[in-house]
Amino acid sequence: MVSEGRLFILLASCMATAVLSCNSGKEQKYAATENATNLIFPKGKKTTNDNFTGTVYLHSLIEGDSINPNSVGNVTFEPGARSKWHFHPAGQILLATDGVGYYQEKGQSKIILRKGDVIKCPPNVPHWHGASADTSFVQIAITGRKKGPTVWLDEVSDDEYNK
Repeated sequence: MVSEGRLFILLASCMATAVLSCNSGKEQKYAATENATNLIFPKGKKTTNDNFTGTVYLHSLIEGDSINPNSVGNVTFEPGARSKWHFHPAGQILLATDGVGYYQEKGQSKIILRKGDVIKCPPNVPHWHGASADTSFVQIAITGRKKGPTVWLDEVSDDEYNK
């Protein structure tokens, strides 16, 4: 029997392998929102909550349940779009699948993300992520739900975003 922690790691590893093998050898010519044929998963629906600045689309791939409490979603950020500061009680893994994005933990420098990059967001560490100012960004977000829902904090200021 596989423990939930090992299942989470296995799922993340399988998703990363699938993402990288689906895209290997393809030349990226356009930003993700400009060329829908580059997308691995559907773009989804435009978010209507206030947890993001700018235009963001979400397509839920897996909802957490009692067997596996992890959710998996395909998230597309248009240029300049980003999440609020937030944290996940059970952590999160981000798999960059297209475009150029940013990730930043509170008190740390911003990291530039490109297709093929993987980020492990530690539990309870405030962070944000989104697209660069001039290029859209697509990510697969694998979010642990066993210890509770995402906790949303303040908006990322323009100063924080542009540093």
